[in-house]
Amino acid sequence: MTTTKALLDFASLPLKTKLIFYRNVLARLTSNPIYLNPDVSLASLKTAVDNFELAILAADDGGHTAKSAMHDSDTAVTLMFKNTAAYVNRIANGDETKILSSGFTPSSQPAARNKAELAIIDGPNSGSAKIISKSIDHAGAYEWEKRITTKAGVQGIWQRFSLTTQSYTFIDGLEVGSILEVKVCGVTPTGVTDFCAPVSKLVN
Repeated sequence: MTTTKALLDFASLPLKTKLIFYRNVLARLTSNPIYLNPDVSLASLKTAVDNFELAILAADDGGHTAKSAMHDSDTAVTLMFKNTAAYVNRIANGDETKILSSGFTPSSQPAARNKAELAIIDGPNSGSAKIISKSIDHAGAYEWEKRITTKAGVQGIWQRFSLTTQSYTFIDGLEVGSILEVKVCGVTPTGVTDFCAPVSKLVN
């Protein structure tokens, strides 16, 4: 079975969204009893993120030098968070809950053969997502549940948010930088199937 790992998907985010992601990881790691001795100190991370934010603000005037400095800052802080993700992977050792507690996005485990396979992709607007399920045998409807972990690190509870006749659904109004988790079950003539293993995604 493939080991769950903290993804490096943040590296390709737009700069201002990346800044939100970094702030969320910092908030999650601060006073987190799982991650007591990060390879890159939280103080160093905070300084780098603060400098990155200042560089983004300075580049808003469109000056070439300021934009170059912003990209240099982006490269430096991204490397620091890649190293931090490697530390999280070492400590979490494949535990998805521990990875989620760090603020990084965990890779999804392959769904069991008798479970629906899910994928979450970005929706048409910021704060939206499209969730697509593999078809469930004999399902006349699909029942969807979600759980949100805010960018401040507060994890919500599982809640039903949609009942569809198709094997996909949409959700919007999500907080950018939060973590969306989704699971689905099928409503069949003989009853309701088990919920599939949940998948998660950073909201952009």
